[in-house]
Amino acid sequence: MKNADLEKHVKGESLFVDDIPEPAGTLYAYVLDSPIAHGIIKSIDFGDIKSAEGFIDVLTWHDIEGENQVGGIIHDEVLLAEKEVHFIGEPIAVIVADSARNAKLIAKRISIEFEKLPVVLDPREAFSKKLLIKPPVIFQNGNVENAWKECSFIAEGTVESGGQEHLYLETQCALAVPKESDSIKIYSSTQGPTVVQRTAAKVLNLPMNKIEVDVLRLGGGFGGKEDQATHWAVLAALAAKKTKRPVKLVLSRLQDLRVTGKRHPYSSDYKIGLTDDGKILAFQVTYFQDAGACADLSPAILERTLFHVANSYHIPNILATGISCKTNIPPNTAFRGFGGPQAMFVMESAIYNASVISGIPVKLIQKNNLLDEGDEFHYGQIAENVNARKCWNYADEIYSFEKMESEVHKFNEDNKITKRGIAYMPVCFGISFTSTFLNQASALIHVYSDGSVGVSTAAIEMGQGVNAKIISIVSQTFSINSDKIRIESTNTTRIANTSATAASSGADLNGNAALIACKNILERLKKSAAEELSLNDYSSISIKEDWIYNKDIKTDLSWELLVNKSYMKRINLSSHAFYATPQIYFDRTINKGRPFAYHVYGTAATVVELDCILGRYQVESVSIVHDYGKSLHHNVDVGQVEGGLLQGIGWMTLEEIKYSDSGDLLSNSLSTYKIPDIYSAPREINIHFLKNSENPFGPLKSKAIGEPPLMYGIGTYFALLNAMRAFNPNVHYQISAPLTPEKVLLALYKK
Repeated sequence: MKNADLEKHVKGESLFVDDIPEPAGTLYAYVLDSPIAHGIIKSIDFGDIKSAEGFIDVLTWHDIEGENQVGGIIHDEVLLAEKEVHFIGEPIAVIVADSARNAKLIAKRISIEFEKLPVVLDPREAFSKKLLIKPPVIFQNGNVENAWKECSFIAEGTVESGGQEHLYLETQCALAVPKESDSIKIYSSTQGPTVVQRTAAKVLNLPMNKIEVDVLRLGGGFGGKEDQATHWAVLAALAAKKTKRPVKLVLSRLQDLRVTGKRHPYSSDYKIGLTDDGKILAFQVTYFQDAGACADLSPAILERTLFHVANSYHIPNILATGISCKTNIPPNTAFRGFGGPQAMFVMESAIYNASVISGIPVKLIQKNNLLDEGDEFHYGQIAENVNARKCWNYADEIYSFEKMESEVHKFNEDNKITKRGIAYMPVCFGISFTSTFLNQASALIHVYSDGSVGVSTAAIEMGQGVNAKIISIVSQTFSINSDKIRIESTNTTRIANTSATAASSGADLNGNAALIACKNILERLKKSAAEELSLNDYSSISIKEDWIYNKDIKTDLSWELLVNKSYMKRINLSSHAFYATPQIYFDRTINKGRPFAYHVYGTAATVVELDCILGRYQVESVSIVHDYGKSLHHNVDVGQVEGGLLQGIGWMTLEEIKYSDSGDLLSNSLSTYKIPDIYSAPREINIHFLKNSENPFGPLKSKAIGEPPLMYGIGTYFALLNAMRAFNPNVHYQISAPLTPEKVLLALYKK
């Protein structure tokens, strides 16, 4: 997968926050955080730290001039604890020293006396104690109570889905540098530069124009730096303002694992009703979301869960309740899929158990209920340009589901100890921020007098290839070689009021803004070319592969020559453009509207092989048809599908977040937290992209790619269940993810 940063990555030349040359006099910060999950701070004894080697300063909430608050959606999270702590890892004080080592050693000298309070770690317990982030939210359509009477089969159950650690390569970090007039420049590893800017301004009691945030690239994000990078950047800025010197704050891997939030665990109850022929008439579900100690992005994540209740199916009667529960663990946060995977897992679990009860094959239930053009989603949006059946049918055509099932059946007949299972996973994922105001972006394009191009947008490159896509948009629009184009860092002084690079909308929003800016400049250049060629108008002018054409005849004007002549004629070669996604809205008083610009569809068929003696398994193959519109960068899109799939498989089968009864993270290192490696990857991944799926809302008719492929990994869970049932038809299972080898083995032989 070749993208804009490939060579720099391979050579080790790519710069991240910790690689930025440190200004003279840089200091280092270490955060002293809570060792207990819940309690009152009775006293803090700083002892003789002022005489310690390298000591510069220590900051507590008393040093905050502005508001001690970093909560975004709900203002319920302090930057530094005041009187009470609510999770292990909650920041209490910041030690500033002349080295990172000295700062850490000084922190060990500080002792804190606590009065411990009860710890709640289970979302259902939190609900019973009325410990909620906000009141429950309900989405509904039709009338489920009336629909149950018409159902031939009804299945009920509980589904547990676990958390997931982001494990980005670059840990949370920031460098804050004081500038003149009390302004501060922050180099932050964040997906949301404006969130960092806005929050720092509030905490430091400064206007936003005195906070500059610069982001070159991230060493991974996956949602973990959408909101939670803010805390560390603001702490560094607070220390820089107090000491009037540059301050660097970099979390170690163990710190990062311990103090940051994860994907939200959910505990969910469902009830599903079907007709004799497998049509789903009604679905009722309650999601108990484990938000952690503070809101963070939990309300928005829960809302997206409620949007994706039905996955890729049309269900006329739905009643879905979302409850965000407050527990004493670090605030859980955005993770690739943003609540969608949790909803889809419950939906597929309900279908699976309905199949067991009714005898109707899962595949038939899935196929019978796929969305069709004009169907209404339960949140009021009418389905348009629906590709659910197209993806399913195309996958069946090229992979032959019948042949795959036959091969699995034959394998199982021939093998007593090792069994295979197959499962299908259709996906429908909405694209847009569900808070309408976030669907906006700006781009600043400069064409320099030598023909080279500089591009500034709010898109954050974190390994997903968004820079490569924006370069492709600029290259195609100007019809110039991509070598002429440079993507600048994302900087709040060049691009203001940014939305985070999240919700799979980075390329859509920023790409569309860049496209508009390019077209503005292109029109001026065509007019200039017409003048140079003594033409009355520019309608016949085009640019192809760095040359100017008139009526498809190549002229003597090259791109560079035209640009230089236009500069000499004082023609504006820069453009700042703005894009806002059209036609979207959502009314939260009734939970109806058109929240998404469009949907992404797809289908995956997964085959697994299970050793029924050891409980170990291997994903044999995943065969996918994915709807990606008209691709901006084919190889980037292939990489995103492969990466998302493996991350989804990890969530479903391996990655298990565990806390002790006192709230300590037990899966606190790479020896206790297992992520997929090369040996966990499917032996075979087949990816075909749906043909003739051009998207009117995407730049150059493309579709978003970041999050939807993760949901294909859900199919692995049910393929494993089928392999288990092939070995033991009466296997006792509780649907609980991840389905680790230990869980498989215990279930296979449970009496």
